Amino acid sequence: MPRILFVAMSESIHTARWIDQLVDLGWDIHLFPSAGLTIHPQLNNITIHGYDIKPSVLNKGLIFDGASTSTLSWRLRRLIKRRIACCEFSRVHQLAQTIDRIRPDIVHSLEMQHAGYLTMEARKCVTKPFPNWIYTPWGSDIFLFGQLAAHRDMIQSVLAACDFYGPKSNRDIRLGRAYGFKGEMLPVLPGNGGLDTGRLKQFWQPGPTSGRSLIMVRGYQGSMGRALVALRAIELCADFLKGYQIAVYSTGEEVRIKAELVSKNTEIPIHIIPAVQHEEMLKLYGRARISMGLSISDGVPNSMLEAMAMGAFPIESNTSCADEWIVDGKTGFIVPPEDYEPIIESIRRAVKDDSLVDKASQINAQVVHERADVSVIKPQVLSMYSHIALVSRTRRGAL
Repeated sequence: MPRILFVAMSESIHTARWIDQLVDLGWDIHLFPSAGLTIHPQLNNITIHGYDIKPSVLNKGLIFDGASTSTLSWRLRRLIKRRIACCEFSRVHQLAQTIDRIRPDIVHSLEMQHAGYLTMEARKCVTKPFPNWIYTPWGSDIFLFGQLAAHRDMIQSVLAACDFYGPKSNRDIRLGRAYGFKGEMLPVLPGNGGLDTGRLKQFWQPGPTSGRSLIMVRGYQGSMGRALVALRAIELCADFLKGYQIAVYSTGEEVRIKAELVSKNTEIPIHIIPAVQHEEMLKLYGRARISMGLSISDGVPNSMLEAMAMGAFPIESNTSCADEWIVDGKTGFIVPPEDYEPIIESIRRAVKDDSLVDKASQINAQVVHERADVSVIKPQVLSMYSHIALVSRTRRGAL
């Protein structure tokens, strides 16, 4: 029975979906949070380390190894959050002690700047032979941060030390090799654990995509997200968006304010979607004609794959790996994230050309079914871990 220790963000839906592929196999699954003090509600039936006090969560089958049975009040949570932020040295040793104590077959770091760096430092403190180490990149953690002097050396150190590399895209493969990875390259797999495309089809609005009048906008704005550019482009498109509605999700205050102002200026209804169940988001995609996500750096956006699976026409940044999934001008549009003219032209064409969006919806749904359905992804994931666990045990037996 393989024992796997994930070092990953415990509050992330991406962590939860990836681990969920494994929890019904009888394997011994552990998680050391690389960031955050929240446990995602989809994390179930695993052992969680790194907490001194048990968080007050209701997830099924969670075991908090080494944590006090008392629950974490909001005051204690705030204090411990400050301690974790200020005392990364203690987190490094806590992870190292966890690895020494439970002796996993595999350590799998999901993401670089939190999980990869933390694992790298802990590796220096582990007293027993270090387990086989997988690193999987998330989004921009090599593509963007590898260009920054403050991160480049650490990224190269992680890639030189890890044994396996789990790419999500062909771009990840190129970057991994460019930054010094010499180990075994694993198959390219999307990071969401696969989609149940058969079940998702039931959430499609009846009729063709051209009959839909909703535009979904990813609401991230900050160092990478460019939701404000998307909203400004919509404002400049107002003359041919009459009769449409806009739904913006994953927003911050700045984006909410801009959305309200754009709606007031254009009289186009713009709805801010609060945090909702994943199924509710899929239903919205199933009503959408267009899905738009702009950022200066991204990987393979899960929102793009879900939009494609639900028949929505994707408009994505040329700084992502969208070109590995859609054909620009045929099954979606790939645009510069901060250049209004091509963004506006893409929205205009996706609104005006019914044949374009209808043909794209069928092609994209088929692409996602063939490349990202859970029936395709899960067997590859299980084979991958089984192979690495066997390598680990063979190596351990030889020591």
